[in-house]
Order: sequence, then structure tokens, then C-alpha cells
Amino acid sequence: MFPFYPYEVGVTGGNEFCVFDVPEVGRFGVSICYDMWIPETTRTLAVMGAEVILHPTLTGTIDREIELSIARASAATNQCYFFDINGLDAGGSGRSIVCGPEGRVVYQADVNEEFIPIEINLEKVRRSRELGVLRLGQPMKSFRDRPVAFDVYTPGAVHPYLDSLGPLIKPQRVQELGELQKLDEARLAHEPKPTIISSFRPPSESNIN
Repeated sequence: MFPFYPYEVGVTGGNEFCVFDVPEVGRFGVSICYDMWIPETTRTLAVMGAEVILHPTLTGTIDREIELSIARASAATNQCYFFDINGLDAGGSGRSIVCGPEGRVVYQADVNEEFIPIEINLEKVRRSRELGVLRLGQPMKSFRDRPVAFDVYTPGAVHPYLDSLGPLIKPQRVQELGELQKLDEARLAHEPKPTIISSFRPPSESNIN
């Protein structure tokens, strides 16, 4: 829904939310990559009844640590399971994370390829939404019973501060570094691999203490 502008090009965002039911299991929602940075996306899926949000991503940038925090916060504030599965190698830096409806980390992967066989209990989602996160805050009900209208979402509304931020920009230095990296990768791909010769010489008796 939200392409990673201005870094992604040739990609058009969607305008429909994806939820589906697994019979006798529960309701699942899907969001992708940069969508998680727009909390209204996750909230809408939860309001549509999603108890598990599946969130594939391809993050290889230094903000992965922030995304792990967003995943935990998304699970807690929407009282759902949140599967943030990241790619590896050229497709991401790994560190996939699964969070439960109380924001706790169910499992966090490392930077290597692995299977993640996890059993989840959707009854925990239903109990959390009924009784509260850790039997305390009830954000889904509070959102439902909100005493205010969020005028920031009114179609056609003017937001002077947001307008003052200017257009989306791509830092020129980042673009230059990306081009240099592509040139280096192309050069290395055509260079012959060096031959590595190793040898071992046992220590002489005079060097033994």
C-alpha cells in the first residue's frame, strides 16, 4: 500500500486492505514492508478483525532495529500476533520477528536462513481484546469508544505543517553510494578469484618454552 518512496521506483501503491479467514482458526491480515511505518494500516486491519498480521518485508537498511520496535508496538496496540518476516542477502538483513498480542517477542530469528515452526494461540488475542493488554490497557476498545474525531484524516483537509515539510527527497549522497556499490559488484563479478595458498611450519625446538 505504501511503496518505499522515493527509493523505490516504478511501484504503485494499492488502496485495498487484505484480510482473509482460515476456517475454524481465525482471521488474518496482510501488510507489506513499508506499510508498518504507517500505523493506520495495521490499525485498519485490526479493526477489520485481523487477529494475526502477516508482514513480509525486504529491509536491508540500518533502520531494521527500529522496525523490530514497530513490530512489538503494532502487536501490543492492536492486540494481535504480528509476523514481521524479513528477507536475507540481497533481499534483506534477516532478523525476522514474531510478536504476541501483549507485545512480547515470541521468537526473533538471526541473520541466517531458518524455518520458524511456531504454534500460536488465537485465544490469547481474544482474551487480550476482551480483558486488556496484561489485563490493563484496552486500546482496541478505547479506539472504538474514542471521544474525538481525528480531523487529520478528513479528505481535502489542509495541513500547513505537513505541507511545510516539502516533497519526498532522496539524499544525493545515498544515490551516489548505491551507484558505486553496483560498479564494485560488477567489477568483482568479472575478476578472477584469487588462489589462496596456506602453509604451516611447526615451531622449532628453540621456540618452544
